[in-house]
Amino acid sequence: MAVLKRRKATRPKVFGIGFHKTGTTSLAVALGQLGYRVTGPNGVHDPHIADSYLAMCRKLANQFDAFQDNPWPLVYREMDRLHPGSKFILTLRESDEWLRSAVGYFGSKMTPMRELIYGYGAPVGHEERYVERFEQHNQDVLDYFKNRPHDLLVFRITEGEGWERLGRFLGAEVPSAAFPHAKPADGRSAAP
Repeated sequence: MAVLKRRKATRPKVFGIGFHKTGTTSLAVALGQLGYRVTGPNGVHDPHIADSYLAMCRKLANQFDAFQDNPWPLVYREMDRLHPGSKFILTLRESDEWLRSAVGYFGSKMTPMRELIYGYGAPVGHEERYVERFEQHNQDVLDYFKNRPHDLLVFRITEGEGWERLGRFLGAEVPSAAFPHAKPADGRSAAP
């Protein structure tokens, strides 16, 4: 008689597809606490990122369970096609609050990743373009998932949303500890 091996149930991959400065680091810490193997940001300083990010993401998507920060917001359509049944989390915050955070954090420091995303590597002097791109991305994601509400969580970590919504969306039992806030505006880390 043949012995059948039970396949370990795998949970869906989770893609954090909100732009940086929307609580992505806190999301990464939370997903890690739920047992996911998380990666991101990836390739931020790679001078060839514009040519290599999609191949890099395809490779990393086979090595990890969860993804956040850049370049993951750029590849949600591709990841949805390659990994059916995945879950997507759009971390959001108000545009003016997001811009203040981005300018305060990145200033005039340039990266190839931000140049790829916005056309300009630093937010200072390009604030209007940054907000335009931020808002367009958020709307594109909402439009893409408009008929699939069970596949997308719109998550406002900076407004206090936490374990209850994330746990329900992922069907996960959540820790009793407070939801992590890895990079609060005052600079103090509340993450373990």
